[in-house]
Amino acid sequence: MAPAYPKDLLLSMYRHMYLIRRFEERAAQAYTQGKINGFCHLYIGQEAVAVGTTEALNPDDYQLGAYRDHGYPLTRGADPGMIMAELFGKATGYCKGKGGSMHIFDVEHYVLGGYGIVGGQIPLAAGLAFASRYRSDGRVTVCYFGEAAANQGAFHETLNMAAKWSLPVIFLCENNRYGMGTAFARVSPMPEVYKRAAAYGIRGEPVDGMDVLKVYEAVKDCAAYCRAGKGPVLLDANTYRYRGHSMSDPATYRSKTEVEQERKGDPIPKLRQFAVDQAKIPESEFEAIDADVKARIDAAVKYADESPEPSLDELHEDIFVEPGDPDVKPRERVLGMKVEWPQHPGPQEYRVTWDLEPREQAEEAEQKAGLKQPARA
Repeated sequence: MAPAYPKDLLLSMYRHMYLIRRFEERAAQAYTQGKINGFCHLYIGQEAVAVGTTEALNPDDYQLGAYRDHGYPLTRGADPGMIMAELFGKATGYCKGKGGSMHIFDVEHYVLGGYGIVGGQIPLAAGLAFASRYRSDGRVTVCYFGEAAANQGAFHETLNMAAKWSLPVIFLCENNRYGMGTAFARVSPMPEVYKRAAAYGIRGEPVDGMDVLKVYEAVKDCAAYCRAGKGPVLLDANTYRYRGHSMSDPATYRSKTEVEQERKGDPIPKLRQFAVDQAKIPESEFEAIDADVKARIDAAVKYADESPEPSLDELHEDIFVEPGDPDVKPRERVLGMKVEWPQHPGPQEYRVTWDLEPREQAEEAEQKAGLKQPARA
């Protein structure tokens, strides 16, 4: 029997997945109209991963990812108009239009950026998790990355450190099977990324990334594991992107038949059907969500269109943070809202609470592995 899920949870999952889908569809349209410059990587098809993850976490758990990053802040309550304005390069964007599509940062909602360097966010996630353990703040960090980043050196270095220090971090691989235009199985002798966890003695497992409920259950369990001090997790979400790697990618490396076959597993109608059949939620409630989301995205595009370009006077601003500079709070700056801003203890409050590299454990591990011969009489 399928587990019973609260109606509010199911509707929230549906709303956020549909919000991401509609946002990305309009972003694609705006790109073809020349309103978005540079690269633009769409999340269409992968919505279940970000939504299932966010629903399973605490609101103040950290999230960060790569450059396919529009969906992450949308799951956390970020303003769609300000995200769209960022894509348009407008002054009302989250980063004043200076980050663009690949570098959306929403500190208010603990979404600490999209990163353009493949795998570049993975060491940063370990740093966040290290800070959480150092502060004993109970937070878990989720680091999204694509499967191709698992072949980067930073991936291996970071997992080694995270395992040794038992950091509370979930390394969540969004395995959409293609590293840009190359099937991952063609360039990796082990395309099942989760199996690499064994090399670091940490927990690793796969999850169906096209099923938001399965992602929710997996991340919920992994987060509890991390919070219990048991160390990091490598979670391999098998998913699929329906569009090219970026808007400039015609995706000729895969057949239309393959894409159409994968579309049969679309996570959005799958959840809707489950909610109607199993939870007996009437179709009218989903129709109301559809209409509301469409109106919100229409308003977001209009807002971005009408927003001003950044002033040339801003060209050399926001490059360095000087000591004493106040935090720039995007929704307060743009919308005049009073926001709850994350607070962290200053350096004077830090205390080392555990031995990073205990000698006794190392000696015991050497002995167990047969690397150290027992003392002879």
